[in-house]
Amino acid sequence: MKLPRLTVQQSSRDMVDVFKGYNHNLRIGEGEFYDMKNMTSDFFPVLAPVKPRGVYASLPGPSGLIAKDSLCYTQGADFVINGNPVDMELSNEPKQLISMGAYVIIMPDKKYINTNNLNDWGKIEAEITTKEPVSFSLCRLDGSTAPEEPANMALWIDTSSEPHALRQWSEVSGMWVGIATCYVKISSPGIGKPFEKYDGINISGLKDTVLIDANTQEEIAPGDISPLEGDAIVWDKGDNYIVVVGMLDAVRTISNEVTITRKMPEMDFIVESENRLWGCRYGDAANGEIVNEIYASKLGDFKNWNCYMGLSTDSYTASVGTDGQFTGAITQPGVVLFFKENCIHKVYGNFPANFQIQTTVCRGVQKGCERSLAMVNETVFYKAKHAVCAYDGSLPTEISGALGDVLYKNAVAGAHGNKYYISMEDMSGKYHLFVYDTSKGMWHKEDDLRADAFCSCREELYCIDHDSGDIITMLGSGEKARSQVDWMVETGPIYMEMPDMKYLTRLLIRMSVEMGGRFRIFLQYDSFGAWELQFAGKSTSTRSFSMPIRPRRCDHFRLRIEGEGDARIYSITKTIEQGSDIS
Repeated sequence: MKLPRLTVQQSSRDMVDVFKGYNHNLRIGEGEFYDMKNMTSDFFPVLAPVKPRGVYASLPGPSGLIAKDSLCYTQGADFVINGNPVDMELSNEPKQLISMGAYVIIMPDKKYINTNNLNDWGKIEAEITTKEPVSFSLCRLDGSTAPEEPANMALWIDTSSEPHALRQWSEVSGMWVGIATCYVKISSPGIGKPFEKYDGINISGLKDTVLIDANTQEEIAPGDISPLEGDAIVWDKGDNYIVVVGMLDAVRTISNEVTITRKMPEMDFIVESENRLWGCRYGDAANGEIVNEIYASKLGDFKNWNCYMGLSTDSYTASVGTDGQFTGAITQPGVVLFFKENCIHKVYGNFPANFQIQTTVCRGVQKGCERSLAMVNETVFYKAKHAVCAYDGSLPTEISGALGDVLYKNAVAGAHGNKYYISMEDMSGKYHLFVYDTSKGMWHKEDDLRADAFCSCREELYCIDHDSGDIITMLGSGEKARSQVDWMVETGPIYMEMPDMKYLTRLLIRMSVEMGGRFRIFLQYDSFGAWELQFAGKSTSTRSFSMPIRPRRCDHFRLRIEGEGDARIYSITKTIEQGSDIS
């Protein structure tokens, strides 16, 4: 008698014990997750949630962060360092804080403060308008006038030539010798107090103005002193006078108001490089002109942007020919980078005579994402229009393929260690925080944090939380913002690529959960319907255990694991039997 022979179903076992992070694409690899919340690469290859964040300070409206010897920030009208506020009469606008030596430059307020001497703070710009008569006289460089009866240095204004020239008698040669550089002393009470020696200034009120003689109150010809109007250098100064280069036919004293200013250009973005501040501007300048320019301050002097003395320490201005607004700026070792949406301007050199601007047409920073610029080790990362890019000095490289085809904007980023943190808004208006681990090449998604600014200081990454207004610690120092972290991972479709019907006979998840932590496991079958709870539990001790799950037969399925508290997922093992290709 012959008995029927039964066909043994083929079964296979697949174990994943290396978890590779976030991948929001239709087809993803083993160990990757289509969605997640509050996960980290810190324990790679083990899957784990982030540490609970902390709160550094609960404040109404912090507007900027910067790292010096300790964390510094602006809040309201104050600059705060080590918890000590300095009332600098700041505006409530978001701040860009730039470090230059011991100083912090605060934009757009155009103010500065010395972090080693908190009494040393003030405005970068200076201006004075005279209220008393102003006198103009020829002088030497040190501000003193020539003697009335010099023995060997008689001065003579030669009016027989145009322009007039100043000459000096030389007994050695027996002739009048021309003086190459003439100086004019401008005197009035307090006129020199706001300025320093070698400041670049602008003088106004002398040209196209009816000048009044201070002694007779009669109109005088402006031709003698009107050429002094415009840009000049302060070659010497006292509280009541300044000395500039110029030429006079006679001493003049006027009762008109004269305005002297030291201005900082209107700039979109500012960075520091090699003891200079660098900035850029596209649009209206302070004088009303339309500009497309790059600027550099005087070497070691952030107050002077219009000082041209023919020296290596001079200020610098250059126009660029590319169209469109500047969208960001950052420094890399040896170069300054200015971004537009479709190009990068790289500035090389170490003094004005050899400064060069090289333009590379490529993906630049997306408009509104200027705060996404951050440097991790020696590589610059930023949000371009359709990607997150890494730039090492050659050409940008896209690193955001794992983020899928979702479009983002208004990105703010920070760097700490080997990680790049970026908070972005999607097209529906929701914010997401992603973290890219540059050493492992993996993305992880945290939560819906909307960041206004990041700052890495010592062993912590600080962030201004837009919603709460708190300065929070991303790595958890300070007072804990929450005791447990809620976390979640969700796979893509599992076994979608296999044509036959599958019967998942066993799903084994090996994990450990801290005492008091909770976890839940869900399955969704054939990408349809609700997530079905398969297992839920609470840990009564810190231990590892395995959770066997027996799903029903399906074409494919998705797995979601979520919980609260610290946890480690070591492996996910699937045992399947493969059926026919008929449903």
